[in-house]
Amino acid sequence: MRFKSARILNLSKCFAVTVILLIGACSSDDPKLTNKTEEITMPIATISTSLGDIELELDVQSAPITTKNFIDLANAGYYENTIFHRVIEGFMIQGGGLDKDMNNKPSGSSSITNEANNGLKNDRGTVAMARTNDPHSATSQFFINHKDNEFLNFTSETPQGWGYAVFGNVIKGMDIVDLIAEVNTTTINQYQDVPLDPITIKSVSIDE
Repeated sequence: MRFKSARILNLSKCFAVTVILLIGACSSDDPKLTNKTEEITMPIATISTSLGDIELELDVQSAPITTKNFIDLANAGYYENTIFHRVIEGFMIQGGGLDKDMNNKPSGSSSITNEANNGLKNDRGTVAMARTNDPHSATSQFFINHKDNEFLNFTSETPQGWGYAVFGNVIKGMDIVDLIAEVNTTTINQYQDVPLDPITIKSVSIDE
């Protein structure tokens, strides 16, 4: 009985020491043992238009290439005095590439990789890059979805399936988007759905 009691006592001491060691390990300041979640700040872009301001939250995590391109152009003042040149109610409003005389405004930037396969959807209030039939041809023009446009979403890495890269969403000023979408439009030269009265983008500012 004494042997057994002594053995139990020794095991208890071992258990106590083990608990102390574990507590010490858990309270260690070693960064390898500390699980921290790094917060990512999403930049805010304010599009100041002749009809009011639209605020966008830019998703730098899901669309890093696209957001950097947009931020660089905005900070360079490129978007100043461009217009929303294509407006279709119940679809989208598109701008950022032409001036009020319907002349193309060269961005000076190279086309960017299409990030439409990032899981973001072209739902109402999201902002995405406009492009030609080439999936990787976007430079400066963007559009804001006026409704859920599922057919614009990524389905496959093919010319028909790439879709349009969403890189943010409207967090304030959706009423301005609605107002722009409802204006009367016309056709000017090869451009259709052009607002009768130009809707100017006065500036795009970035708050990071």
